[in-house]
Amino acid sequence: MVHDPAHLGFETRAIHTGQKPDPRTGAVIVPIYQTSTYAQDGVGGTREGDYEYSRTANPTRTALEEALAALEGARHALAFGSGMAASDAVLRTTLRPGDHLVLGNDVYGGTFRLIDKVLTHWGVDYSVAHLSDLDEVRTAIRPETKLVWCESPTNPLLGIADITALAELAHAGGARLVVDNTFATPYLQTPLELGADIVVHSTTKYLGGHSDVVGGAVVTDSDELREQLFFLRNASGAVPGAFDAWLTLRGLKTLAVRMERHCDNAELIAEALAVHPKVSRVYYPGLAEHPGHATAAKQMRRFGGMVSFNHADGEQAALEVAAGTRLFVLAESLGGVESLIEHPGRMTHASVAGSLLQVPAELVRLSVGIENARDLLADLNGALG
Repeated sequence: MVHDPAHLGFETRAIHTGQKPDPRTGAVIVPIYQTSTYAQDGVGGTREGDYEYSRTANPTRTALEEALAALEGARHALAFGSGMAASDAVLRTTLRPGDHLVLGNDVYGGTFRLIDKVLTHWGVDYSVAHLSDLDEVRTAIRPETKLVWCESPTNPLLGIADITALAELAHAGGARLVVDNTFATPYLQTPLELGADIVVHSTTKYLGGHSDVVGGAVVTDSDELREQLFFLRNASGAVPGAFDAWLTLRGLKTLAVRMERHCDNAELIAEALAVHPKVSRVYYPGLAEHPGHATAAKQMRRFGGMVSFNHADGEQAALEVAAGTRLFVLAESLGGVESLIEHPGRMTHASVAGSLLQVPAELVRLSVGIENARDLLADLNGALG
């Protein structure tokens, strides 16, 4: 079996990198090392792989990390217990009291809550900017700015930022660029190759892909940053269990084929919504009228499986649509094989209400699954009336 030469295709790396057959039994699938501790060769002497205690390292988690690094084209990946644990580790590793970061004006509500409600009490300041407006970002960067935090596409308005241009601006100001690549996944976009310094994922979403596991990851080429993140993760204990790592690793194997179907279905639904009389606006970078369409086409393989739209009749009508579908399940999260629908203003983004990041009250967000596209369209049309 061939393992992880750089020339191998994405699909091959997803199935083989870090996943050699078990040397003892020949098992083709990486085992679930459901153990908390490991026998040592002597006092303070660990066996191959430096495994001593599973908070520090676990072979199933190691396999996942090697696969994630290969898919992002990176030197290092670290798995965490959740996407927010991964984001928290990046923020606490790279920021100190008195530091400043630039945050996109359309960012996941949980990320905003962590920064606005936790880090500010620790003496960290932030500014909000439209990351698609490079002049606005340039103005927002200060001498004490250490991070520019980017989502592209953003959650939930599917905004697109030019990652290469943002990286150049951040580096010119002495800051690092962090890209949350959860919506795009490494199958559609590899931010490190575009100039980013750090990539974060909620592996709960597309990477796991089946709505049955919670996890996160940080990816970087920096040896120093990897060591700092590893130390913090071990010290704080924000690790995924072996079974969670195994489930995520299983999800990676089908990521490429799933993302193709997610994209196929999302494109059809976005086009249908764009001409629906009850829809006043569709947010999807695959539409030619999307303001970030050209940039997305330049830096992404395809445009993803997330679609948002504004209901023409306002918030109450949006709430009724979110509650009125049969196949689209009313639920938070995204990226699973099943389609989900939600109202960001009342659900995933309630934490940004009253802030500069408040989302439109009439907004509905769709995570378009891999079901039959005609069935999904009929379900949405029925709910829209």
